[in-house]
Amino acid sequence: MRILHTSDWHLGRSFHRASLLDAQAECLDRLVATVREREVDAVAVAGDVYDRAVPPLSAVELFDRALHRLAAVGVPTVMISGNHDSARRLGVGAGLMGRAGIHLRTDPAECGTPVVLRDDHGDVAFYGLPYLEPALVKDVFKAERAGHEAVLTAAMDRVRADLATRPDSTRSVVLAHAFVAGGAPSESERDITVGGVAAVPAGVFDGVDYTALGHLHGSQAVTERVRYSGSPLAYSFSEVDHRKTMWLIDLDATGEIAAERIDFPVPRPLARLRGRLDTLLDDPALARHEEAWVEATLTDPVRPDEPMARLMARFPHTLSLVLDPERGPEDPLASYAQRLKGRDDQQIAEDFVAHVRGGHGADDRERTVLRGAFDHVRVDDGVREVNR
Repeated sequence: MRILHTSDWHLGRSFHRASLLDAQAECLDRLVATVREREVDAVAVAGDVYDRAVPPLSAVELFDRALHRLAAVGVPTVMISGNHDSARRLGVGAGLMGRAGIHLRTDPAECGTPVVLRDDHGDVAFYGLPYLEPALVKDVFKAERAGHEAVLTAAMDRVRADLATRPDSTRSVVLAHAFVAGGAPSESERDITVGGVAAVPAGVFDGVDYTALGHLHGSQAVTERVRYSGSPLAYSFSEVDHRKTMWLIDLDATGEIAAERIDFPVPRPLARLRGRLDTLLDDPALARHEEAWVEATLTDPVRPDEPMARLMARFPHTLSLVLDPERGPEDPLASYAQRLKGRDDQQIAEDFVAHVRGGHGADDRERTVLRGAFDHVRVDDGVREVNR
């Protein structure tokens, strides 16, 4: 069976102030064309179809057109909700859509109920594990703890239990939306940390032939059988070195796989430039970036006059301007920026506690309280997204 694995469309998202709607439409054109040209048997969409729980009408229309085109091709599509989607909204009409070959899996309770497709070698069971917010689904799975590993393990136990009832020749595919250890993140994924832990081990998915992951935006193989397709477009400048692709997976009669990357169209290249303003404006080596979307980090010790206007005279598609002036090691601002660089919310909060106490940091109990507060805020945000 030939499977096309994609995820993280984030329909409705912009890149800084630049609309990506036309570029997203081109990506979906490429997807449908690939389904036709490469004789794909099934499409797997591993979550984050939309960029937010209540997407703009233009994004909904784009999604609707994509579903109609996939249904018209006659190739089944299995799709799950991600942490950016409203599972309830995305799942509306799932029963009717299933009759047209569009199988939406947005209910955590249905993790152990597969979409069963057939090829010349027998059955392939597709299990959809939508994004599982631990605090919201812990009771559904009777998990011991409200953590990502606990709820995913419980969901996969249901998958393996169902597989055990099927003929030995049944091959299996799992769609999941999660942060799996070994994957490389970017700056454009929403933080899903709970209890100080976001990642789950790849071994959670042992026992299935292929795991089609969503959430991380870089296309990558965590293991031979556990892969991220990545997003079809770059959604932050941290993705400047990404190659945006889909995975074309051939699953043979014995469950062995062969994988090929299929490129998405690139609407405009990205460039991250750094240096003093005069250097960026005069350096002939930077001519190749003049039509790119640019993030410019200026290191001038004193802020130049009208830096954005002057940059756009040479780089008309400059979208982001960062001021990072060169400072001596004795400069207190340089020291503060260095301390914050690369630190998460928990670490910054603990640093603040140590600062106001004259160097006495948080103890284990206080760190637990801080972590619980951040988790509570994160879960509340998730609940609001779901209920909007």
